[in-house]
Amino acid sequence: SHEHKLNFGKSKEMCLNFIQDAMLQKQWKRAAEFLTFYAEALEKDFSREYMGPSEIIWRIGTEILCHHSDSSMKEFNSFIEQMKTLGVKRYLKVCLEHSFHLLCNGLIHEAYQSLSLAESWRFGEQRALQDKEIKLIQAYKGLLDYYSWSKQKNILLEHGQDGLEDLSVEQEMHSYFRKAAVNLKEIIKTPGVWDIFVKCYVDLLEFYGDDEEARQVLSEYAYNSKFPANPNAHVYLYQFLKRHGESKKSLISALKILHDLVPSHELMIDFNTMLHKSKKRKKRRLGLEVIFAVLDYVGWKENVKAWSCLARQVKQIVISEKHLDWIKQEWNSRKDWWPPFHFSLYLAKKNWQENESLSYEKALVSGIILGKDCKYFRYVSHQGCKAKVKRFRILKKFVNKHSPVHLRVSG
Repeated sequence: SHEHKLNFGKSKEMCLNFIQDAMLQKQWKRAAEFLTFYAEALEKDFSREYMGPSEIIWRIGTEILCHHSDSSMKEFNSFIEQMKTLGVKRYLKVCLEHSFHLLCNGLIHEAYQSLSLAESWRFGEQRALQDKEIKLIQAYKGLLDYYSWSKQKNILLEHGQDGLEDLSVEQEMHSYFRKAAVNLKEIIKTPGVWDIFVKCYVDLLEFYGDDEEARQVLSEYAYNSKFPANPNAHVYLYQFLKRHGESKKSLISALKILHDLVPSHELMIDFNTMLHKSKKRKKRRLGLEVIFAVLDYVGWKENVKAWSCLARQVKQIVISEKHLDWIKQEWNSRKDWWPPFHFSLYLAKKNWQENESLSYEKALVSGIILGKDCKYFRYVSHQGCKAKVKRFRILKKFVNKHSPVHLRVSG
């Protein structure tokens, strides 16, 4: 009856809520009991939902078995095999997650076997409809072949190439290479984020001296507009170019896009250094913009290298009395929030106690931009002079000498 269906729907929803509550509180035994009730109740359920009952049981059951104190690998495998038979449409997804679980438990050979069985799976038109899942299955097989190749490579490199045993190792290594290369190359043709697959494929290519192919793969991954914006793609390309001694122009080009995507990336220090050394005015200007942008992020607040880069550039500009407008342009958008963010009296005391070098670099920047009356500069320079540290006396004289710069920068 209609009333029965309504009551059943409410009971089912309530049971799911109990399971969710138990899982959130990490009460895995309690969650398992409720899931058992839920599974039994579903035998009476003839409704059709977007996410079918078997998928709910699969996902919740997997999570519970992964954390349940009495769970064993044998029970987990048994549960997964049942889940494979319950839903043909998600068969490959279940196989893939099963392989992940086996890998997390160090069962690499078993995971490879599971992927091989999934790859050969056939079920009418379902096999063709799940082309993406099949590609993923093959890609992870390729990843495990790469792992085996890497192990054989390390054995060969460690023991050299002496005797028949090493020849068999080398042959086995080449066999793994061929299998890994085919599957890894295939998956990265499809637009997506394939970081680990790209890295492994490039490693294979570089080892066998196919640098041109590796460059094409990385360039395609970084610059193809069909692929989603991915900072790592530009990191991998930059690292490859750097390994192969490419020109500064190529390195700067790779890092420029990375800067646009992630201005707080750790490679921005390298980017700033290259730009700062450039003879081109436009690149030196960009270098100042880059280092200011880095220090906008809390993760860089106490990074001595970043503050040293900024201090060095600000000092050079002040001494040359050229391009003070660069500093002014960067400061205008930060003058309301950088003083409390970087240059408070509290931070001056903290930085002085914890890191003298950091306090020195920050004092130089704050003294030039905010003037000699800045609380941060006054405290640090006073403590430095009091401790009779020579560079703090020189710092104080430098800021006092160039105090008019503060007025020009602050407007």
